[in-house]
Amino acid sequence: MANMRVLVTGATGKVGRVFLDRFLSDPRFEDFTVRALLHSRKLEPHDRLETIHGSISDRALVDEAMQDVTHVLHMATCKETPEDIMDVAIKGMFWLLEASRLSPTLQQFIMIGGDAAMGHFVYPHPIPVTETQEHTAYQGCYALSKVMEEVMLEQYYVQYDLNGCCLRAPWIMEKDDFKYQLSFGEDVFGGPRWRDYVGAEQADAYVENNTIPIMIGADGEPVQRNFVHVEDLVTAILATIDHPKAVQETFNICMDEPVNYQIMGDYLAKTRGLPTVKIETEFHSTWLDNSKAKFLLGWRPEYDLPKLIDAAFDYQRSEDDPRIIWYPG
Repeated sequence: MANMRVLVTGATGKVGRVFLDRFLSDPRFEDFTVRALLHSRKLEPHDRLETIHGSISDRALVDEAMQDVTHVLHMATCKETPEDIMDVAIKGMFWLLEASRLSPTLQQFIMIGGDAAMGHFVYPHPIPVTETQEHTAYQGCYALSKVMEEVMLEQYYVQYDLNGCCLRAPWIMEKDDFKYQLSFGEDVFGGPRWRDYVGAEQADAYVENNTIPIMIGADGEPVQRNFVHVEDLVTAILATIDHPKAVQETFNICMDEPVNYQIMGDYLAKTRGLPTVKIETEFHSTWLDNSKAKFLLGWRPEYDLPKLIDAAFDYQRSEDDPRIIWYPG
């Protein structure tokens, strides 16, 4: 496998950093070099890593980054930022796809998608969500961009027989993320924003005694919500590279079962003595089905609910590891 080069977008993000660490230390990929297309952040130097700086919306820059590339791992995105999202998520991916179809060296295009394209817990899902379900973006520009990315990739299969693959992930957890998605404070990671449901005074009291919210859905039952740990997602990425059964496929990459907030709360109460409170919300349970990835790729997630909880609540941050959530990407 001489002269193999993977172009990575979003390399400085949560998934990108873990991918680079594992990819560059994996003997299976010792003949690969990595080229990272970076916007504003930097990476630690490595003898098999080169970097290009600029905007993914710049076609000339993308064409330069794609020179002699054999594989693309596309992860660059941004969240609810309408002024940026079309340039980054749509135009940027279009230039990547155009350069890929014209490339004499490109062998595989891997994209990290998201269950936002399926509406995750915003819409009711009465049966498990498989890769064949139609797209259902919830309100806002981020979910719309995830739908558009998947459709663009699929149409390049149709138009140009591109060898692509989409790994569709739900909410990606690392370090103490899972702990902070349960915070009643201003430091809550993502949504829901629990303090908005109970008011600031009550929320501050819950922060004081480390109360854990149990999300109750629109049907009055505890919500089941999909997550994936970053290590499991990276394992799936590594399994997908040059896998013959990944050609032009989409895979749900997630835990074997969604997190049931009641079971989660009971576990935290039993193992850590934390109080819980039920919070009524407008959301819905959903079960993302990962059977296809397990069957075709031979991939298995290592994180179940206890491991996900314990990893987050046991994590101790050092002074050189501040908690920073980078948005946009």
